[in-house]
Amino acid sequence: MASADVGNGEMVGGSGLAHVIQVNNSEVADEISPLLLEAGDRHPRMNIFSVSYNRKRPPKEITLTVVEAEVNFLSQIFTWVWSGSKYSGLLCMVSSSTIYYIMEVMMDTFPVEGVPLFESIFTRCTIILLLSILWLKKVGHPVVAPKLARNLLTLRSLCGFISLLSFIYSVKNLPLSYAICLNLATPIVASIGAKIILQEKLALSDIGGLSLSYLGVLFIFQPTLLMQEAGGMIDTVSVTGGQTVYAVLLGLLSSFLSGICYCLIRAAAKASDHPVYTVLSFGLLASPISAICTLTLQEFVLPNLFTFFLMIVLGVLAFFAEVSLARGLQLEKICKTTNMIYVQVVFSQAWNMSYLGTSASSNKLIGCLLILVSVCGTLYIGPEKEPSDA
Repeated sequence: MASADVGNGEMVGGSGLAHVIQVNNSEVADEISPLLLEAGDRHPRMNIFSVSYNRKRPPKEITLTVVEAEVNFLSQIFTWVWSGSKYSGLLCMVSSSTIYYIMEVMMDTFPVEGVPLFESIFTRCTIILLLSILWLKKVGHPVVAPKLARNLLTLRSLCGFISLLSFIYSVKNLPLSYAICLNLATPIVASIGAKIILQEKLALSDIGGLSLSYLGVLFIFQPTLLMQEAGGMIDTVSVTGGQTVYAVLLGLLSSFLSGICYCLIRAAAKASDHPVYTVLSFGLLASPISAICTLTLQEFVLPNLFTFFLMIVLGVLAFFAEVSLARGLQLEKICKTTNMIYVQVVFSQAWNMSYLGTSASSNKLIGCLLILVSVCGTLYIGPEKEPSDA
């Protein structure tokens, strides 16, 4: 320990006495000077009782507060979209189309390679089934649907699954642009079905909006259709012995059944008072049927870890997309909500032109503009009040 030369002490202070020590070693003086009084000082500059303490919250608590604020903000947005606005029905359908667009991007970026089709359908439907059960238990609803809605839910499941199989067949046996155009006629079929089956009012603005959106679809895919038709559609029909005609008919059947399915989803969601029942019923039917098709028609393939994780993510996204679609149909007229489906076409074209390098032709830009004008017009007009007995 370093030695210090200490001088004589003297007394200073008012009512108390303080011993003043003079330290001649500079190094030791620098270490202990904050706790001592220098000779001649009347008031101490610092002592052990005058140390200030940091009263700020620990960084962990601040971080937790920020995270909780972000979670509360997201929950408020979800509540507002789900049931907190008069535009909730339209916003739920936009959310569903956005999720489907995200799924499309993921499948383009990370394709599910080596997994048979029915195995992918089985995985997705099983995830949808399990999440539906968990959702209903979380909100305190019984898993078994109310009796009033069971027949509607059964018809919804049958129409939905047959429509899915018909669409898959048309995609495999038709050029993709043909299959897409046939499938995107679903909102028009659904609006006509809602007029006939559900007695919904079909205003002139609704007809104009759907027509404008579908016209935009034709503008986007028209060059591809013309080139493919000139390039050998007639030869394909003659070689396959009419297989392409069957694919076209099944594509039309898929659109028709999808439109009827939308009407059944709206009726069943209103009858059961919860849209998740419509998703649960589809999972109950599609999951075992796709499992049987996987075991009988295709060979089971064990996916690798990344592919299995991707299939799970796609299944979770499909569940939220289906729930958002059912909620949108429950809250708003079909002719308005189904027009929001065309937003997915605009998103898809933007992805193709910006990231995949597809050429931005004038027809595609005009088609996207027509769809945006139609969708914005539907949002501007807004929802209409329905009769109390509707």
